[in-house]
Amino acid sequence: MMSVLNKIAHFQNRRDELPNQELARQLAESHDRQGIQEIAENLWNKEPNVQADCIKVLYEIGYREPELVAAYADDFVKLLKSRHNRLVWGGMIALSTVAALAADELEAHVPEIQKAMERGSVITVDAGVAALAGIASTNDERRRRIFPYLLKHLATCRPKDVPQHAEKALVAVGRENKHAFSEVLEKRLEDMNAAGVKRVRKVIKDAEKR
Repeated sequence: MMSVLNKIAHFQNRRDELPNQELARQLAESHDRQGIQEIAENLWNKEPNVQADCIKVLYEIGYREPELVAAYADDFVKLLKSRHNRLVWGGMIALSTVAALAADELEAHVPEIQKAMERGSVITVDAGVAALAGIASTNDERRRRIFPYLLKHLATCRPKDVPQHAEKALVAVGRENKHAFSEVLEKRLEDMNAAGVKRVRKVIKDAEKR
């Protein structure tokens, strides 16, 4: 059987992401768990470009069929400590796609996710908000434990990030925290441009219905 690894961008001598996206589509549509496992094993390849292609394939699968990659949540957490920024933010995006499904495994790793966000790139922070919100969305206890961190983040992040991060945090909003959520967002409105205000007002409206 031909190795699916040969289809990643690095082995196709390509600098773009199309081969990785196409491979992810094929693996997701065929539910090829053996192929997915081969890609996951090569997250630890000695060649950083192979690692980067493999995490791209895995999070693209995560967007389509998260249950196919949820078993690799621990691997994604390990990538948060990588020296290569591409692997850190790739790992965080992958986590954001499986957070709700793998919440039982990921609950213990919340501090590591927060630490990676605090020193990470814009993409790492963005995906980190989605990952934490996904874990928090799964039960009341997790919500109580994780949501204060998300509120603090929304109160202090850059004004231009508030709309997107509020939208991602919305999945973790419930009856008991919706007023605190809305309050924090109301206070941020004055910092934002008209488009941002419109998006955040919609999030507040959606939160109030929960």
